[in-house]
Amino acid sequence: MTPPRVLVAGAGVVGSVTAIALARAGGRVTLADPAARGANASGIAAGMLAPVFETLFDAGACDLEDLRRARDLWPAFAASVGIVLDRSGAMAVGSPDDLDRWDARLAAKAVVAERLSPAAARRRMPGLADGLGGLWTAEDWRLDVGAALKALSAAASEHGVRRVAAAVTGFDAPRATLSTGEGLDVDVLVIATGASRGLIAVAPELAVLTSIKGHILRAPQLTLRGPTIRFEGGYVCPSSDGAIIGATMEIGREDALIDPATVRRLRDAAAVVLPAVGHLDVSAASGVRGSTPDRRPLVGAGVTPGVWLAVGARRNGWLLAPSLAQRIVAALSPANA
Repeated sequence: MTPPRVLVAGAGVVGSVTAIALARAGGRVTLADPAARGANASGIAAGMLAPVFETLFDAGACDLEDLRRARDLWPAFAASVGIVLDRSGAMAVGSPDDLDRWDARLAAKAVVAERLSPAAARRRMPGLADGLGGLWTAEDWRLDVGAALKALSAAASEHGVRRVAAAVTGFDAPRATLSTGEGLDVDVLVIATGASRGLIAVAPELAVLTSIKGHILRAPQLTLRGPTIRFEGGYVCPSSDGAIIGATMEIGREDALIDPATVRRLRDAAAVVLPAVGHLDVSAASGVRGSTPDRRPLVGAGVTPGVWLAVGARRNGWLLAPSLAQRIVAALSPANA
C-alpha cells in the first residue's frame, strides 16, 4: 500500500509530535510552520505534565484520568527522542484554609496528596514564604521546553519529515497551498495550529476556538531546586536557565503584546509565595493558546474530506501532545488507510 502523504500545519509540540508519530507509522510527512523553532506558543510554556494540579487549578479543563493517561505516554516517547523528564513532583502552597479546600477537592477525585507543614514545605523549597504549607504530589512532572523542542526537531528530521517555513493557506484534496505560493500534493491535512483560525475555510470547526493569551516570566538569577510550586492563579517552576513564573489566562486576547502592568501583577503574586522573586529582574513573553467551549481538545476528522484536527489543548499542549498524536495516527496509519 502506498504510504499516505500527510501535511501537518503547525510545528508546535502537538504538530511536531504528530508528524514524528505519522512518519514512524509509514507516512510521508511534511511539517509546515512559518515561525522559527520555539517561536510559537509551545516555546512560551513551563513544560509541565501536571494532571493533578491542572485538574485542581483549572477546574473543568479536562478529566483527571484522561490527563493521567496522556502523561503516561510520555516516558516511552521521551526516551525515544531524547527528552529528559523531571519527576521531582509539584507542591501547591497556601494557607491552612487553602490547603483544606484543595485537599477536599482532590479527595473528591480520589487523589491523595501529601500534606506538609510550613517547615516541611520550606525543606522541599527553601525560600518559601513563612506560614505557607503545602500539598505535594509525585504525579506531576515537567520537562525543559527549549531542549524538548530541539529534540523534537532533530527526531522529525531523523524520521524523514520535511519541514517548510510557510503557513498552510488552503487545501482541496489532493492539493494544498502554502503562503510561499508553493503547492503540495497531499492526501491528508492535519491542522495543529493552536489557537489560529486561519484555516477556517477548510476546517469550519475552528470557529469554536477561543483565544487565551498568557504572559510568562523568566528570572534567570533565581536558581531553584525541587518541585514546581503551584498556587492559586500561578506557578513558579525550576528551570535550567532560571525560574519560570506563570501564567496569566487572558480569555479572548489574540495579541502577543507585553503589558508591563500584567508583568508586575504576575511577579507580585509569585513574590507572595517566594519573596526573592520581588527583588529580581524578569523578562516577559506571551503566547496565545486555543480553547474549546467544553475545554476539551478538538481532535479527529473534520467535515472537509481529508482534513483532521488536533487543536484546542488549552494550556495543556505539552501534556496532551502524545495522546492527540496517538489518536490521529490510529486513524491515518497505512494499516488503517
